[in-house]
Order: sequence, then structure tokens, then C-alpha cells
Amino acid sequence: MSTELFSLAGKVAIVTGASRGIGRAIALGFADAGADLAVAARTEGDLDDLVTMIGAKGRKAIAVPTDVTDRSQIEVLIKRTVDELGKIDILVNNAGGTRFMSPAVALRPDGWDKAINLNLNSVFHATQLAAQEMLARGGGSIIQMSSVAGILGAQGLSFYSAAKGGVRLMSQAIAKELAGSNVRVNSIAPGWIATDLNEDMHGNEDSSKFITSMIPMARWGEPEEIVGAAIYLASDASSFVTGATLVIDGGQSA
Repeated sequence: MSTELFSLAGKVAIVTGASRGIGRAIALGFADAGADLAVAARTEGDLDDLVTMIGAKGRKAIAVPTDVTDRSQIEVLIKRTVDELGKIDILVNNAGGTRFMSPAVALRPDGWDKAINLNLNSVFHATQLAAQEMLARGGGSIIQMSSVAGILGAQGLSFYSAAKGGVRLMSQAIAKELAGSNVRVNSIAPGWIATDLNEDMHGNEDSSKFITSMIPMARWGEPEEIVGAAIYLASDASSFVTGATLVIDGGQSA
């Protein structure tokens, strides 16, 4: 297989949650592979450095402030991408996460609603809007960021497991619906990846030791270790792959 199959030259990608962590690493990796990008996060200031870095790689990039829990803002993201970059070939639904844990019996209803809205509802809206654009152009690749918590279920994270499991199964269903249209839909399920969002855990010796005890490779993953899978799913190298979930977890779910 030629490595040219992994090239993203001439393609335009949207990456949500791009200002830090996994999203930032994917955006930079896509730029290295030749893509132009629309990078989205809640505040434009967080994206400025990223746009500059992408520009230094010789690629075009626009920053689009987007709260993915608001469908109207996703509509603006899609429109600006098409208007300013010409098209949409790739969507990475990376925005999401959680900053709290709670047993289900003590979880506040608004906590459940917030988690589902951010991690599942937003993915549906972005997927639907991007897929409509891709169908009109004759193809594209949608990549969802699920989680090992959406495969195994995680204690204290019932809401997050429900959302991420929903993302994975929703994506499989949509992949089947679109399979004959050259629009592919796949998921990546990371395990414990060290990011700013979970710094309180990987930066704490006791919690980090507990978490790595569950991982056969006995370490945290790094955001850059998700990039290869994302480039594969975005590129022609995965032209016969849809409805799949690539698990990147150091063996945790094995």
C-alpha cells in the first residue's frame, strides 16, 4: 500500500474541541498530512496559536468560535467552512468530556442532561449537518470521538458512558444508512489519555497509579497517539472502512 493513500492533500477538515488535547493534536496532524482546516472551540482566543501553527505548515486555517451544544452555532461552523475553505471533506467530532464524577444514585438530573447534551446531542447535530453537505458533494469522512467508557461502562461515569456508548452505536447506524453514498462514519475510542481536562488525575501520584494499574501497558496515553488513527480514518487508506470503532487504550479493554 502506497503511503500516498494516507495523504490529506487537497482536503478540508473541521475539528471541534481543537484548542487543546486530542483535538489540537489531530488538527496539527491533519495539517502535516496536507489538509486545510476549520478549527472550532468555545473561544476564539484559544484557537489563535493553533491557526498560526497550521499556517506555518503551509496550510490554510480558520478559527470558528463554536459552542457545540448550540445547533445554530454548528450551522455557522459548517457555513463558514464551505464559504471560506470551499468544502468539507472531513469532520472530527472531538468536543466533549466531563469534569465530574458521581454515582448514578446521587447524580443530579441537570448533570445528566449537561453530559448528554455536550457528548451525544452535539455529535448528532454536527454529524447530520456535515453529512448533508458531504452527500451533496459526493463523499466524506466523519470521525467521532467515543471512549472506552462507552464500551466497558465506567463506575461514577454512567452519564459519560451512556453518551459515549450512544455516539458509537449512533455512528454505526448512520454509517449503514450512508454506506452507499461514499460518506463514511467511524469512531475512535481512546482510553486514559493525559490532557489538560484530566490533569488533576494524571498529575496526582495516587490517582495516576490507580488508573495505570488498569492499563496493561501501565502508562497514560498521549494525545499524539490518537493522530495516526484519525489520519487513517480521514484518508483514502480507509476507503472500505465504515461503522468501525478503533480502540486506543493501551490494552485496557482487551
